[in-house]
Amino acid sequence: MDLTRRDFLKLSGAGLVGAVALSAMPDTKALAAKKFLLPHRGNETQTICCYCSVGCGAIVTVWGKEGKERIKIEGDPDHPINQGSLCPKGMAMYQIHDVDGELNTERLTKILHREPGAPNWDEKEYDWDEILDMIARRVRETRDGHLVTVDEAGKTVNRNERMASLGGGELDNEECYLLSKMDRALGLTYVEHCARL
Repeated sequence: MDLTRRDFLKLSGAGLVGAVALSAMPDTKALAAKKFLLPHRGNETQTICCYCSVGCGAIVTVWGKEGKERIKIEGDPDHPINQGSLCPKGMAMYQIHDVDGELNTERLTKILHREPGAPNWDEKEYDWDEILDMIARRVRETRDGHLVTVDEAGKTVNRNERMASLGGGELDNEECYLLSKMDRALGLTYVEHCARL
């Protein structure tokens, strides 16, 4: 960059004006935000944030009548990972239970199932063992029906392009490792993870 004498004097003058303006500002103390006080004494419990595999600790305070409970989330200062701080997603954990001050009634509490080709999900009284057996059976059928063991050139590939896997941000490193091993054993080529840590 070519800096002429005139440009140097302009920049020096601007810097001098800025320094004078800063020194002329009143010397005041920073004020802390008002502390949030609970209207009633609540029950506190420790938990781990559910949004990523970092595992930050949080303190959850619950107060209010049954069915109209309120929740407050704050970082756990005694937790070795986050030492009291939480990211924006961790601070928003209360929304799992509470949306705009109201109880979250849209959270799924029962198993939903959609028959192949059906337009809607049905709430049926399935047992978890039934559902897990159904998922395992369908995974096995899909893998056995679409596994390509040898490509056109005669090279062994053992791939299944009819299935994909999407890992969740709540998985820790060990769970991600096991999921990826299972995916590779099934021959999956489309393996993704949302957290990108």
